[in-house]
Amino acid sequence: RTMSDDEQAPTALCAIASPLANDKLTKRLLKLVKTASKAKGIKRGVKEVVKALKKKEKGLCIIAGDISPIDVISHIPIMCEDRSITYVYVPSKEALGTAGLTKRPTSVILVQKKDEYSDKYAECLKKAAALSEA
Repeated sequence: RTMSDDEQAPTALCAIASPLANDKLTKRLLKLVKTASKAKGIKRGVKEVVKALKKKEKGLCIIAGDISPIDVISHIPIMCEDRSITYVYVPSKEALGTAGLTKRPTSVILVQKKDEYSDKYAECLKKAAALSEA
């Protein structure tokens, strides 16, 4: 059996990948990342995101759940919790990189609120917050 384009190969999710977005929310989050990337409203990669978090910038943190070694991203959820920033995991670093309009897989993206996509941002933030409370 071959996979169609919309099916993803199962990836090895790391143990801390919680809360993990379901398929529907993952698609919405990746669309938000793509829109935000076009509007220059994202920080991508561990280094940029950590720098933004240290500067107390707000946003929605989207983390890839298939990062290995896990130590690369294990400090980010703690930083988010300390600063009351909502974070959510998506299954694939490749999909996150593609949505962020780069050719490289991306481990973490911080989407910042901008007027161009405020309705999509608010919807995704609400759903991700509901996931982390559950």
